[in-house]
Amino acid sequence: MGGYVLAIDQGTTSTRAIVFDRDQKVVGSGQREFAQHFPQSGWVEHDPEEIWDTVVATVKAALEKAGIGASDVAAIGITNQRETVVVWERETGRPIHNAIVWQDRRTAAYCDKLKKQGLEKTFARRTGLLLDPYFSGTKLSWMLANVKGARARAAKGELCFGTIDTFLIWRLTGGASFATDATNASRTLMFNIETQEWDEELLEILRVPAAMLPEVKDCAADFGVTAADLFGAQIPILGVAGDQHAATIGQACFEPGMMKSTYGTGCFAVLNTGADLVRSRNRLLTTIAYRLDGEVTYALEGSIFIAGAAVQWLRDGLKVIRSAPEAGQLAEQADPAQEVYLVPAFTGLGAPHWDPEARAAIFGMTRNTGPAEFARAALEAVCYQTRDLLDAMHKDWKADGKDTVLRVDGGMVASDYTMQRLADVLDAPVDRPVILETTALGVAWLAGSRAGLWPDRQGFAATWARDRRFSPQMEAKTRQAKLKGWKNAVRRTLSET
Repeated sequence: MGGYVLAIDQGTTSTRAIVFDRDQKVVGSGQREFAQHFPQSGWVEHDPEEIWDTVVATVKAALEKAGIGASDVAAIGITNQRETVVVWERETGRPIHNAIVWQDRRTAAYCDKLKKQGLEKTFARRTGLLLDPYFSGTKLSWMLANVKGARARAAKGELCFGTIDTFLIWRLTGGASFATDATNASRTLMFNIETQEWDEELLEILRVPAAMLPEVKDCAADFGVTAADLFGAQIPILGVAGDQHAATIGQACFEPGMMKSTYGTGCFAVLNTGADLVRSRNRLLTTIAYRLDGEVTYALEGSIFIAGAAVQWLRDGLKVIRSAPEAGQLAEQADPAQEVYLVPAFTGLGAPHWDPEARAAIFGMTRNTGPAEFARAALEAVCYQTRDLLDAMHKDWKADGKDTVLRVDGGMVASDYTMQRLADVLDAPVDRPVILETTALGVAWLAGSRAGLWPDRQGFAATWARDRRFSPQMEAKTRQAKLKGWKNAVRRTLSET
């Protein structure tokens, strides 16, 4: 057995492959972007063949940079953009249509129709999800209805459905393995997260033939071996998880009450609730954090549409900064006597409000308000939105006195100013890890531990290293006043008001 683990991180705009050594250190990587297709307003597609080409190319590049061959790799782990749908021919492996991406909104009317039929509670109870075009099920239903002959072929077992992980497993193994993991399955609107099975009633509602669905496995499991002619030797695929679940694992959030928050263009916060399947009363998503050795760990998830994108707005829209790192430096110069709030609803508000019609607004400006106050408001907005998610999570799930531990990753966490503000607003410590490649690291651990190369769960958690802890410094009175001002600003921004 080789001494290396290969992580394939197939994202929304690019594919990366990263080689880790036995000590969990990065020794080689490759990255390649691919095209985004927008056939109509609100539609987003990817070419599955192009995605496949980027996977093969980046894996070869990563192996070359690491100075190793395929026979040196003990296992592959795959993490992927979630909810994106691919349908392909079982006999040839050819996709019947472009992949429909998680961002795609073409099924909004269909989701509204299902809601009007009173079915949202049924889907939420079985899957933990809301009826929204974001998820895979309605995308698949659209493809079956709009690609000629697709539904009839699917019923005969001639077509395969998969999220990106399943498509890559199929291709990597030469069609020998047709499988997904529990985390990706849990984002499809078709998987019952309580029974851990595809739900026959939901499949009937969506008119999806069961014959086209993959086998659902644990996150660390035998997903087959790569075809020998791809990379020069067979490599076992032993770990799979959707990107946010992989990041949760990579942050070693294995205990109930632990929370990770990823700050990229938007923000995804995931709270480990252990064996408790918590049905949200506050418009959060209930999801599977991970499934190991047949044991399911659940989570609550909340999404913020605008996080790092607010900094991009400062740079590209207002042109008050030239690069993202300047935002924190500018914010430090803001007048502390001015309470300026930016509600960054540029594309609506996500959890827990779910108001797609809300639009961005700034409150509290005076004649003295300038670029520094705008910068502070943009960064603080991310912190306030995270606090909203945390409050909703605590309303849904009683922590029994346990303090929430927040571990952060993503581009924004490099800003000390923002992380300190986050700790102040949350009134909780914020831990920034040494290794920020948490998504790839998480799926590499799944594969590496399954191969016996990397430590078990406890051992891996012990290797998690903190770069810095940001502890709350703001006085409680000041925090409460700021939060009151934020809630007032959001209330005045919501479309209902």
